[in-house]
Amino acid sequence: MTDIEFISTGAEISEEEKQAYIARGREKYGRALEKVEVKLDGEYADIHYYTAKLPFERIRRITGYLVGTLDRFNNAKRSEEKDRVKHAV
Repeated sequence: MTDIEFISTGAEISEEEKQAYIARGREKYGRALEKVEVKLDGEYADIHYYTAKLPFERIRRITGYLVGTLDRFNNAKRSEEKDRVKHAV
């Protein structure tokens, strides 16, 4: 069994059917799943997939360079970044 949370309402779902819903979600989204919710209403199934969050690193353009962090900048570049005018969003 996987560590994916599976919630079903409306009717009983077999283990084979649960695995089919999980396989469909993995194929459709190509990412790890955290949770699958299935609501059965007669012949219809309302399916919601919740995917695992992807790591995100902010990339900025500073003084002509694309950087994620300032740890590789020397003191002059760090000072340049510090003196920049920052605009509110």
